[in-house]
Amino acid sequence: QVQLVESGGGLVQAGGSLKLSCAPSRNILSINAMGWYRQAPGKQRELVAAITSGGSTNYPDSVKGRFTISRDNAKNTAYLQMNNLNPEDTADYYCNAEGTYRRRPYSVVEPFNSWGQGTQVTVSS
Repeated sequence: QVQLVESGGGLVQAGGSLKLSCAPSRNILSINAMGWYRQAPGKQRELVAAITSGGSTNYPDSVKGRFTISRDNAKNTAYLQMNNLNPEDTADYYCNAEGTYRRRPYSVVEPFNSWGQGTQVTVSS
């Protein structure tokens, strides 16, 4: 299967910025949609940003104007730039991606829909 590796979380003061990154752990054939989700303690996981292979983006009102999702198709990497963070943004952030890869040992082309392990973002007031 394909695993996604995230990085960039941490502790930041309110009003500060962080940039998250997400990339597959192995070679893949293609990535279609990519997205970032977050889950705060005691709450359901929610979408915070999504981007299609063509670059169209989608954000909920809670982060619109503050968060920007982007992707580098050459590196199969997605980014989440988070500005003007506030304590309500504190959560574990997860990357999701779907695409295709060659499954060993016979190189059969298979679809994947994978999640990262999560990276913690803490915003202090």
